[in-house]
Amino acid sequence: MNFLLYTIVNNAFSLLQFVIIVRIFLSWIPHDPYNQFIRIIYRIADSVLEPIRNALPIQGMGFDFSPIIAFMLLGFLKRIILSTI
Repeated sequence: MNFLLYTIVNNAFSLLQFVIIVRIFLSWIPHDPYNQFIRIIYRIADSVLEPIRNALPIQGMGFDFSPIIAFMLLGFLKRIILSTI
């Protein structure tokens, strides 16, 4: 039971990090913003990135630090949650 829970939590955090990476790459390439798959990726990634963007004091500098901070926070939370399982 613990192994199954560990695997589910680990894969969920890894999937969320992967979605954020895909979101970053989508911001660099032209794509159809009305595509249903892309809208799902944006919705999932932005639900994590938007609170971080709103909390950052520096905005509009041309570089978005929120994915970097999100990766650090997700990695930290992942370690804490997995250490308790």
